[in-house]
Amino acid sequence: MPNGRSMAWPLVVRVTVMDEILQRCVAAGAKTVLNLAAGLDARPYRLDLPSGLRWLHVDMPEMVDYFREHMAQETPRCRLEFIAADLRDAQRRREVFAQASAEGPVLVITEGLLIYLEADDVAALARDLHDVARARWWVADLASPALLRFVANSWGHAVQQGNAPFRFGPREGTAFFAPYGWREAEFRSTWDEAWRLNRKPAAAWLWRVLSWFQPRRKVEAGRRMSAIVLLESDTAAPAS
Repeated sequence: MPNGRSMAWPLVVRVTVMDEILQRCVAAGAKTVLNLAAGLDARPYRLDLPSGLRWLHVDMPEMVDYFREHMAQETPRCRLEFIAADLRDAQRRREVFAQASAEGPVLVITEGLLIYLEADDVAALARDLHDVARARWWVADLASPALLRFVANSWGHAVQQGNAPFRFGPREGTAFFAPYGWREAEFRSTWDEAWRLNRKPAAAWLWRVLSWFQPRRKVEAGRRMSAIVLLESDTAAPAS
């Protein structure tokens, strides 16, 4: 990717914050982790997880085969199950989600997935996670329209060539998910977390200085440009 190394900081932040949220949800009682478009996610191998935790690693068949082959010599720390599925197939998606619902509470992870989907596809996913998987928590990274415009200038040509354009960045933010049974339980600004974790970009200090001279509304919009969010089902008691 163009400028891939200099643009890697938000990915490091995303993984770290998701790790923190995941472990807290497991401590709060999650029994099944439904990891969608799991890719090369090695969390079941590298995190300190309860041995009884059920982890469903879901991705396209070729991706699952590739991951299993390269991790064959490693031992997961929990009950890891591999599921090959194309989530665009509504019937297959619901079969997987029904399988996940058998051992709840369910925590869903969609890391690096939603941005590639159309809004209608995200809506269908959100509805099925609520109604079929009966998930209690959902951890996702969320872009804004401003972020889509920004990355289009940096990576637009590359992702178009790879047939993987960035699409989903709802103007209403986490409120997009409300009609499908989800409420925002936690919003972790990628920018704020980058400062906390000391994984910020090289020019971060300049951006911070410039923010002192900007309207509060614009500064807040910048904070919510990219985030890691924890959504909670409207059937669960609000987090205290």
